Amino acid sequence: MPLQLAPTLRDRLREASRPLAGLWVCSGSPLVAEICAGSGIGWLLIDMEHAPNGLESVLAQLTAVAPYPCVPVVRVPQNDPVTIKQVLDLGAQNLLVPMVSSADEARAAVAAVRYPPRGVRGVGSALARSARWNRVPDYLARADEHVALYVQIETGAGIGAAAEIAAVDGVDGVLVGPSDLAASKGLLGRQTHPEVVDAVLRVFAAVRQAGKPVGVNAFDPVVARSYADAGASFILVGADVVLLARGSETAAAAWE
Repeated sequence: MPLQLAPTLRDRLREASRPLAGLWVCSGSPLVAEICAGSGIGWLLIDMEHAPNGLESVLAQLTAVAPYPCVPVVRVPQNDPVTIKQVLDLGAQNLLVPMVSSADEARAAVAAVRYPPRGVRGVGSALARSARWNRVPDYLARADEHVALYVQIETGAGIGAAAEIAAVDGVDGVLVGPSDLAASKGLLGRQTHPEVVDAVLRVFAAVRQAGKPVGVNAFDPVVARSYADAGASFILVGADVVLLARGSETAAAAWE
């Protein structure tokens, strides 16, 4: 029976009339991912870089959130074609590649998500959830329609190369990482320092000039609103583990 895959983040951003808010899922728990997916949030970031996630737990989370309208994005741990191939075969349609600091690195990420001759992605869709075990018509020919690729700029070199990175064919958008940007400037833990904010806004301008959507993570609501006003199309406004940590602390403090 032919199946249709869900819209990608690229599709949702094209349709959106306002910035799309998202939540970081770092717990590695399918149950928590499903709770977040049912919240009404626009998108989820399932993180393999800084969270206890492997292929099996990512698959479980993708399956758990599939019935909900929010868009799951998987952040792979590094710009590695083998890992990217495996995550795509799990059925991830939206990928975020961290620490992309040059156009060449962006092109490598694009090649990893595309089948030959345009890329280097290994062909295993008949065996994989990506094509729903050959139940998605013409998956191999139309795979580019079903996959959206985002890259993360979070280094000083990435700031300087933002325009070239965003212009790479096959890069659907850029997410700016203020935490690592701050660290790269010797301002560890100071994501709202004026130098960091200025760097973020310079990346915004370069990416938007290239005609691509730009996003950022900003857990402070005031900062998030300011980035939305500055042109962010998608924003990570919280994380499951942070919400649980602060919420549990508030509950505990009420009974001290």
